[in-house]
Amino acid sequence: MKQAFLRIERITTHASMLFACAMLAVAAGLGVFQILTRFVLERPAEWTEVMIRFTLIWMVFLGIPMAFRRGAMVSVDVLYRWAKPRMQRVLDVVVMVASLALIAIIIVVGWDYAQRGRVQTIIGLEEYSMFWAYISMPVGGLFAVMGIIGNFFDPKRLELDTAQ
Repeated sequence: MKQAFLRIERITTHASMLFACAMLAVAAGLGVFQILTRFVLERPAEWTEVMIRFTLIWMVFLGIPMAFRRGAMVSVDVLYRWAKPRMQRVLDVVVMVASLALIAIIIVVGWDYAQRGRVQTIIGLEEYSMFWAYISMPVGGLFAVMGIIGNFFDPKRLELDTAQ
């Protein structure tokens, strides 16, 4: 059961990271396009600034699962180094519960924002709803839940391993 979950988690976390990387590439491409249209063609494309902002928001919320999976989000390194193995597992549980509580709030509030944002339009892209910006919170949160639980079952502490 644990191995099956970890296999699914690995796939979902990898997919969210690929999408986050794609969003960074899109944001960078739009930034270059915005510079060209504004300073070379002298006809700025107003919608690019808004799209860059939204792609960066999506990038952050879809990159969070990998950070949780690698154990890089909630840092209790000093306590973890000082603790005995049994206490380390207690710290793992506390960090997991606190992280899941935070992500649950992000999912609930994000879904509420997305529902309310259906009637708002995006400035510069009036034909699109703000729903598409706000939905990044619950989508990223659901992926993050997988990463948090995956890190609990199979801890990765890369920053602890490389610390001096």
